[in-house]
Amino acid sequence: MSLQSGSRLGPYEVVSPIGAGGMGAVYRARDLRLGRTVAIKVLFAQSAPGSGVSQRFLREARAISALSHPNVCALYDVGNHEGTDYLVMELLEGMTLKERLAKGPLSVPELLRIAREISAALNAAHRAGMVHRDLKPANVMLTKTGLKLLDFGLARPIRGASTADGTALEGLDLTQPGTVVGTVQYMSPEQLEGREADIRSDVFAFGAVLYEMATGRKAFEGASAPSIMSSILSGRTPRFPEGRPDLPRRLEDLVSVCLARDPDDRWQSLADVGKLLHLMQPERDAPAVAGSEAP
Repeated sequence: MSLQSGSRLGPYEVVSPIGAGGMGAVYRARDLRLGRTVAIKVLFAQSAPGSGVSQRFLREARAISALSHPNVCALYDVGNHEGTDYLVMELLEGMTLKERLAKGPLSVPELLRIAREISAALNAAHRAGMVHRDLKPANVMLTKTGLKLLDFGLARPIRGASTADGTALEGLDLTQPGTVVGTVQYMSPEQLEGREADIRSDVFAFGAVLYEMATGRKAFEGASAPSIMSSILSGRTPRFPEGRPDLPRRLEDLVSVCLARDPDDRWQSLADVGKLLHLMQPERDAPAVAGSEAP
């Protein structure tokens, strides 16, 4: 399904397409009541009937609405127009972390700032009772005012968690036991094995993203999905390549613990990881770079 400029979805008028993914497409649109520009995520028509995707769409809306954090994309509205489900979110201007990484690894100040904001966004999701399960550079938007975490379509509730009004979140989990969901290069070993994902699964994905920000290379690579899965399941933690003497010395150790094969051996929360990142000051931890001035 493709919506043309001028199409209406309830009180929203489509302006132009922004992009498309596996579940649907995102459009720039105008809220005709409030006079503001928004982003609208629309389900592909062929995905909706009887596929469970429509329920996933509702789950994404419930997951985002449970969060109120400056580093999480805000949800404004959810609706259905003549059989078409849609989410209305804040319109973000900028580039994804994936697009930024195509230009190479990040500088240390930029890396630490973005890493802290990702950890804060994920920790907010965990405190709200949700595991993201699909953290990757394409789901992180970099804007002039800060980072925004996107796409909670694969989020699942933490066992025993409930919303602020006491509603149990388990009912929002539509994933069948043993189902593998996510993006292979950022999936934890337990996800690849079809076991239950928890907070520590997001910690693993965070470690993979942090490695990529520091090196410009993916933590786990291979010629095919099975070879990437084998690399992750082997338990061999990738090391930082030489050539970045400016990186804080403790950063590689932090990433290694994030990427431990056994969830019990990882950092147990993104709150702890965030605290460690705040303690890293490149001018204190990194060896002097030739030609640089002393602080």
